[in-house]
Amino acid sequence: MSTAAIHAGWRAEDAHRAVNPPIYATSAYAHPDHDSLKDLFARRTEGYAYSRSGNPTTAVLEERISALEGGTDAIAVASGQAAVTIALCALLAPGTHVVASQRLYGGTTEFLDDTLADLGVRTTVVDPWDLDALAGAIEEDTRAVLVESIANPGGELVDLPAIARIAHERDVPVVVDSTLASPALYRPGDHGADVVVHSATKYLAGHGTTLAGLIVDTGRFDPRRCPERWPRLTTRNARFGVTFAREYEHGRSGLLAFARAKYMTDFGATLPASSAQQVLLGIETLDLRMRAISSTARTLAERLDAEPGVLRVNHPQLPHREDRAIAERDFPLGTAGVFSVDLPAGEAGARAFTDALELWTIAVNIGDVRSLVCHPGTTTHSHLTEAQRGICGVTPGTVRLSAGLEDLEDLWTDLQRGLAAVRRLAPEVTAAASAATETAAV
Repeated sequence: MSTAAIHAGWRAEDAHRAVNPPIYATSAYAHPDHDSLKDLFARRTEGYAYSRSGNPTTAVLEERISALEGGTDAIAVASGQAAVTIALCALLAPGTHVVASQRLYGGTTEFLDDTLADLGVRTTVVDPWDLDALAGAIEEDTRAVLVESIANPGGELVDLPAIARIAHERDVPVVVDSTLASPALYRPGDHGADVVVHSATKYLAGHGTTLAGLIVDTGRFDPRRCPERWPRLTTRNARFGVTFAREYEHGRSGLLAFARAKYMTDFGATLPASSAQQVLLGIETLDLRMRAISSTARTLAERLDAEPGVLRVNHPQLPHREDRAIAERDFPLGTAGVFSVDLPAGEAGARAFTDALELWTIAVNIGDVRSLVCHPGTTTHSHLTEAQRGICGVTPGTVRLSAGLEDLEDLWTDLQRGLAAVRRLAPEVTAAASAATETAAV
């Protein structure tokens, strides 16, 4: 992992043999003659014409993430939300159906319920721990099952091999958002996933500087096995004059070729070369960062779990978690740095806790080297219904924590400062709101 994170995709083959991939800051690329550019647009040759559809710096990032995930192909896009959007749009046509985990990032849930519905796609939401319900939700028109490898904000894990078996029996590909795990901790393709998406903004970039998204084809999906289910890939595309499924004959992803040509280009969701270079730099230290962050988060979660003033700690490696066995089986190096705590006094308790912190930064990002904290109920999950928030494990007193690389004891001292602020709330307010929070959690 560490070797590939530093070397994959770049062999110092530019004109000056630069050790690090240079930033190709150009919008277009010169061609030697008329036919050269004509053949490129006709998809008879490979190369670069305009950076909206491809850039040499971005190509290094695509090759690197593909190597880290054990995939066959990848495309880099402007954000994690763009990655989810483009991956699903490439699989789903109007009138089709997607089965989605009920424990998804709030922005993904909004996309499924609102924008994707506007495009004529139906969504059925299921508990990914209820495999019978998941199997029953798959219909003839289902074209994707969507889950997160580690859910945000409660860190819930999924039994991906079991989910993949159920989906593949019905010829349905599995799309996994693996943002929180990163390939340093978990490779979904090794467990049955067909497509992996990342918000590279988080752990892959790692320093809170860059928006980016990545889509990886793990090599498991091949539309030629059921051509009638994937006509946009297995028949000639009138616009582009090609059959995208033929890419598989050359060991490339027809799905991602289609996604790049149509959706990345039409949506204009292009990743700038400078952003690609920032993600490449972050990936170089990914393995080391993820081990350290995972260890810190687990220790903090264990300590918080022993605090009498905390209602519940949501971390997959704690003894009370239903998914602890999955953590032990599939995540030997840890489960990243994101987890949540449920505090007494509802939003008032959450406010007192976060406002008292001095080292943890109040921000809605995760996966930074800096430790971050936010209140999901009024930020990342605020546009969901109360019922949807409850299903995601977000109560009025839930606070999300994203552990960084600061000293463990410094972080713990700061959390103690926050807990002390919660305890100073009026006892009658604390008792009443705690009861309400516990009822909402049930």
